[in-house]
This record gives sequence, C-alpha cells and structure tokens, in this order.
Amino acid sequence: MQIWTWLRQMFTQVEESSASNPAEHEVLRRSEEEKADFDQWCRTLVRRRLMDWLMHQYATFLVRPDDLDEAIDFLDLPASKGFVIHLHQTGYSARDARHLMDYLCDRVRQAGYRRQLADRRVFQRDGAIEEVERYYLKPAPGRGSEGKFVQRFGNVLIQLMWRDGRLHHLTFQANTYNDHLFEAPEAFKGLMQALTAED
Repeated sequence: MQIWTWLRQMFTQVEESSASNPAEHEVLRRSEEEKADFDQWCRTLVRRRLMDWLMHQYATFLVRPDDLDEAIDFLDLPASKGFVIHLHQTGYSARDARHLMDYLCDRVRQAGYRRQLADRRVFQRDGAIEEVERYYLKPAPGRGSEGKFVQRFGNVLIQLMWRDGRLHHLTFQANTYNDHLFEAPEAFKGLMQALTAED
C-alpha cells in the first residue's frame, strides 16, 4: 500500500509543479562513467559533424537566414543572442545531446567563463512533463581600462529539455547588460568561433 501512496503523492507533486516550483530540483552531476564516455565522444566524428553543422548554420544565418536548416533557429535581439537546436527533428540520441550540452559548457569555460549553476528540474507545463538540465555561466570577474565591469559575451545559459520523456531541444543563449557599469559586450560571432574552434 505504501508504494501506491508514494505514487499518488508523486503525481500530485508533478501536477502542481511549474518551472518556478518544480516537482524535482537537484544539482546536475555527471557520473565517472558519463565523464569517461564524454571524453571518448569528444574524439568522435559525431561531435565534429555537429560542430561543423552548427558553424555552417550560423554562417548561413548571417548571410541567407531563409536557408537555415529547420532543426535550428537563431536568436538575435539587442541584449540576447543564441540558438535553439530542435533535437526532436534530428536523429541525434539523448547521449549525443547531453554530451553536446557538456561540450558547449566546456568551450564557454575555456573562453574565460566560470560555471555558476548546474541543475536539473522536472515540472509540468501546458499539460506536458518537462525535464530541463541547465548550465549557467558568467565571465570571470574583472574590470576594464575605464573601471567598468567586463562582460565578455554576457552571461550564458545552456539548457537541454525533454517533453514527456522525449528529447526536445537544446538552447544556448548569451544575455548582455546594457548598463553604464559594464563595458560593451564582445560580438556574439566571437563566442560562436570559440565554441566551434578545433583544439
């Protein structure tokens, strides 16, 4: 009887949950096996093809945005730039998606960022159960020549989402400050080049 009580409580928690009040919320940690698999994945043709495709799509977006692959969209607002890969429209697996998320995070860290947050949340939205893994990164603290804060490309949010247990999309977003306390941000193109440059 206890298992039924537990299940009923779990379903109630999910039904009453939201993005700001998730049914589950935990620190995102990769196991040693996942880390080893990631290291191996980084050396595969899959990783190289994904990054080549991403850079090609970004170049297309800059010159012929109507010719973009339907599996990707780019965000280009004054204070927010990035992309969304619609993974449900590709043949990539959950393993590839998780490793891509971790790879993007590593590349941003190599560009002088530090990870502020790594978490996983499960909640209900619009009648679907969503599971979101996310990384939030900020540039290393520092001030420029005029004493203003250096923001590099802005704060970076990377999110991987499932809907009803199915891989859905990966979002990469750089958000900048338009404030007299901060230096002007660097061009998003530089961040894209940092993501896709070969080691």
